Amino acid sequence: MARTASALHILVKHKEQAEDIIAKLKKGAKFDVLAKRYSICPSGKKGGSLGEFGKGDMVGPFDKVCFTGELFTPHLVKTKFGWHVVKVLYRT
Repeated sequence: MARTASALHILVKHKEQAEDIIAKLKKGAKFDVLAKRYSICPSGKKGGSLGEFGKGDMVGPFDKVCFTGELFTPHLVKTKFGWHVVKVLYRT
């Protein structure tokens, strides 16, 4: 079982905006460019990179996607912070 993961994310306030970002990604937009433009999280300045983190370090729904969701696929996740578009890069 994976103990660490690495992911990119874009945090926005509204579900519709997150869904629009996923549509742009599916059309070939670059994740880091969209993160810098739309994310309200400080990680947006780094292209949405959260680096490597341990299982349980993130809030529940976010953590679940990072440790069970398909790699390299944008996932829509709702947390107390807003709506996240999450792309899991790897697990170790």
